[in-house]
Amino acid sequence: MPGGAHLRRAIVVAVVALALATSCAPGPVSVTPVSGAPAACRALLAALPATVESLPSREVSPAGGGAAWGSPPVVLRCGVSRPAAMTQSASCMEVNDVGWFAEQREPGYVFTTIGRAVNVELTVPSKYAPESNALVDIADAVKAHVPARSQCV
Repeated sequence: MPGGAHLRRAIVVAVVALALATSCAPGPVSVTPVSGAPAACRALLAALPATVESLPSREVSPAGGGAAWGSPPVVLRCGVSRPAAMTQSASCMEVNDVGWFAEQREPGYVFTTIGRAVNVELTVPSKYAPESNALVDIADAVKAHVPARSQCV
C-alpha cells in the first residue's frame, strides 16, 4: 500500500521536526533572586513589557526572581544592592526620565537605576549593542512602579 507508507513517513517527519524544535527551545533563565525584595519589585515585574529590543520574554527560575528576554538573555533583577563603583562622582545617563549607572562587564553592560527607592539592575549582553537601547523598553515600567527618591545616588 504506497499511500499508507507516505502517510507513515509524513507522520514520522512531523514527529521528528516537533522533537527537534522543542529540544532547541531555550529553557528557563536562572536568575539569582534578591531576598526581601519590596512590593515595588513585585509590581515592576508584573508590569514589564513582553518584549525588550524585540526579544521575547523568557521564563525565569526561580519564578519571581526577575525577568529575562532573548537568547543570550537580557536579565532584569529588582532590589539589588548599590554597586560599589556607584559614587557621587560616577558618571551616569538618563533614559526616558530614569537615571542609570552603567558598568561594562564581559560580555556586555550592567545598568543600575539611580535615584529610585529600589535599585533595578538590567544586564545586557554585547550581542545587543548598543546595550543602552534596552533601557528604553523598560523605562515606563520603572517610572510607574519604582518611586523616585530625593537624592540621586
